[in-house]
Amino acid sequence: MNIKPIRNDEDLHAAFKQLELVYHAQEGTQDADEMEILVTLIEAYENKHYPISVSDPVEAIRFRMEQQGLTPKDLEPYIGSSGRVSEVLNRRRRLSLKMVKRLHDGLHIPYESLLSAV
Repeated sequence: MNIKPIRNDEDLHAAFKQLELVYHAQEGTQDADEMEILVTLIEAYENKHYPISVSDPVEAIRFRMEQQGLTPKDLEPYIGSSGRVSEVLNRRRRLSLKMVKRLHDGLHIPYESLLSAV
């Protein structure tokens, strides 16, 4: 086992190549230990250099609309009148907690995405 810190993308690429070699190692073996260490190092490097931020509520709603082929009219049961839906989608009105709950329950949009700007 020759493991070293991941300091740049070249090191990251090398770590991924090594991980491919030991990925299906049997538990309790030296290769399995190496796999676990590599995964930890890769995750730490990626979290530091390529963080994934929580999505914006409007983007989360638009993404779900695209996934399910929904129109703004389809959002009225969750947000309110067509004017209110338009205000939310155009960022002129913030989501209320009641809207957040309805969107989560009805369209299964994660709370963390809907509450990121509330």
